[in-house]
Amino acid sequence: PDLAAQLQSRGAVLWNLYGPTETAIWSAIGQVDGGAVPVSVGQPIDNTQIYMLDSHLQLLPVGIPGEVYIGGDGVARGYLNHPQLTAAQFIPHPFNRPEGTRSGERLYRTGDRGYYRVDRQITILGRVDQQVKLRGFRIELGEIEALINQHPAVHTSAVVVRADDPQDKRLVAYVVPADGVPADATTIAAQVRSFLQTKLPDYMLPSTVVLLDSLPLTANGKIDRRALPAPDLSSEDLSAYVAPRTPVEEITVEIWTAVLKLERIGVYDDFFKLGGHSLLAGQVMARVRQIFQVELPIRSLFEARTVAAFAEVVTEALLAEIESLPET
Repeated sequence: PDLAAQLQSRGAVLWNLYGPTETAIWSAIGQVDGGAVPVSVGQPIDNTQIYMLDSHLQLLPVGIPGEVYIGGDGVARGYLNHPQLTAAQFIPHPFNRPEGTRSGERLYRTGDRGYYRVDRQITILGRVDQQVKLRGFRIELGEIEALINQHPAVHTSAVVVRADDPQDKRLVAYVVPADGVPADATTIAAQVRSFLQTKLPDYMLPSTVVLLDSLPLTANGKIDRRALPAPDLSSEDLSAYVAPRTPVEEITVEIWTAVLKLERIGVYDDFFKLGGHSLLAGQVMARVRQIFQVELPIRSLFEARTVAAFAEVVTEALLAEIESLPET
């Protein structure tokens, strides 16, 4: 949308064209409507068909996202000297083909995700490989990136699932600040998190926000996600560090640092902003049960998300246990 606005300010009419090299570069075209978000790629050009299919190659209805397949005269024969790759990406046409098409017609599997709108305009959502499954939830990384990029302090962003610890996969957002925005990592990270909390469910919130001067790019100018650096989790929000003040807070911090694999946690740090999630919350509750000998529902950690608040819950449970003991 930002690029569209810049271009529209320089000319009377703006057209958006879409298509991969394997289908003669351009397969769809549409006139950009000022202010429309997201920007549509229009409709298929002549002699071209574009389908939204599910994983079983079934047609999807209007408004339902699927993988984009392209057929028609622009589809290439395949990849030179790569028959296996050709077979994987150029599939036999699974439907009744339009009148006049050649026998042996094939569709090209783009790897893009998109959907048809009610007005038959096409919206592209991003790459299929940007859809991930994390802790039982399907997550569109491109959707998170699009929201982050709407924040005025952000120039661009990339979101990935990292598994630096094989037992703990987490969403990490990499953010490049907008021009003129002071590169204060703590402030920008807090602003981005607060902004996303109003837009996304908890399971889609990045547990870590990393500030970069620029995103690493591949030779053809795309984001090199493999080159994104591992986040320094131990350095997050250290400016707001407050040490534990009671024995229960001290033990709670020990439990959290062990489960979250962090070196230092303050009493006002949020378990879920530090990278916690429902599976790790279960580990915390198991250790609380073992150490304190009290039984707490897992929702108590979701409701009391800081060390200070959670330690109060544990303390109240301990006092209740003491009061329930028979008098001697």
